[in-house]
Amino acid sequence: MEDKPLPPASTDPRDLAAQESSPSTLFKTFTSTTAWNLGLALRTRILSLPPSQRKPALISISLGSTNSATGTPHIIFQCATEPGTVPDNDMWVRRKRNTVERWGVSSWLMRRKIIAGLEEGSPVGVEEAFVRKYALGSSSGGRNADDYAVHGGGFPVRVKGVDGVVGVVVVSGLKQEDDHQVIVETVREFIEQGNN
Repeated sequence: MEDKPLPPASTDPRDLAAQESSPSTLFKTFTSTTAWNLGLALRTRILSLPPSQRKPALISISLGSTNSATGTPHIIFQCATEPGTVPDNDMWVRRKRNTVERWGVSSWLMRRKIIAGLEEGSPVGVEEAFVRKYALGSSSGGRNADDYAVHGGGFPVRVKGVDGVVGVVVVSGLKQEDDHQVIVETVREFIEQGNN
């Protein structure tokens, strides 16, 4: 298989918001069969990346929001792309998914919004600014918001005629901008080919 590099992810919050609400990323329907086929398409695409972009990654697709009683999502597809993922990938998947579910946008868009709001030369980092802006605490008692992540790789599933987010696609393991971009590219191609 020939290496197929990813183009760079957009860093403009307005462009990212437009991408996420575009018909090119809007599903006609979204079922467990859709998730299975999309998950396999994501795995194939990640495996086609050149060595400079490719790393072992975890792909996770869930429906609905996390069950508040148990704290567990309804995962309908999950797989590692190849050997080398670690338990930490699961933690990143959970945090990225939580961000998408809470704010209804991709975790990369949330990051870019936070960066856009930082004053030039600000000593406050992206994570700290995110925590301050939303008054986030830690479920484990620490200082950081360990339940959310503003790192690329969590993407909302939207369905035509349905308000809000119906599911979340997460990739964890590549560079965060590539985690985001591989989802955007694959979702667009998947929808364009009429696979949903």
